[in-house]
Amino acid sequence: MKFFIDTANLDEIKEANDLGVLDGVTTNPSLMAKEGITGEVNIIQHYIDICQIVDGPISAEVIATDYEGIVREGEHLASLHKNIVVKVPMIAEGIKAIKYFSSKGIKTNCTLIFSAGQALLAAKAGATYISPFLGRLDDISTNGLDLIAQIRLIYDNYSFETQILAASVRHPMHIINCAEIGSDVATVPLKAIKALLNHPLTTSGLETFLADHAKGNS
Repeated sequence: MKFFIDTANLDEIKEANDLGVLDGVTTNPSLMAKEGITGEVNIIQHYIDICQIVDGPISAEVIATDYEGIVREGEHLASLHKNIVVKVPMIAEGIKAIKYFSSKGIKTNCTLIFSAGQALLAAKAGATYISPFLGRLDDISTNGLDLIAQIRLIYDNYSFETQILAASVRHPMHIINCAEIGSDVATVPLKAIKALLNHPLTTSGLETFLADHAKGNS
């Protein structure tokens, strides 16, 4: 399973990349705003900065919701760097745009997926990735992992090449569950990646080893 980090914070991206396990980055307007990045010029430059840190897919989201606007923004974003993936919302105009981008060889990430039907349409249109938001489904008492399992079954049934990019991941067990189901990618916050490192027996075992080593050299 590929690991993407879901953030616009350059320090977090660098830290995750330095671990040696990072495959890509996803961002969205909310994450940009959280970092105080506003205005088209600044946002575009920020995408370029991210591409200079991580050599992997970088999802850059369009703001337009009409077909012509999505295509115009998407083509501009794709021109910034070979690793840019155009992030398109799951709406009718977005599906039409994804079909267009697919015909032009532009990679896409269909975002805000909350049903298997939406995932099926995005795959039919040729999306490179689809982003089911499992955490937001959990928030309304719906099992987001069930959706990922359902999409995995459908995609395997028909050999769709579209990759499942599990989004809205909240904690390390979400990551493990997604890996068990067979999600192609999980995009996660830095704290969830780092949480995978931790286990109390690892900590106590290392403390014991170091203490015994110190005794032998005293």
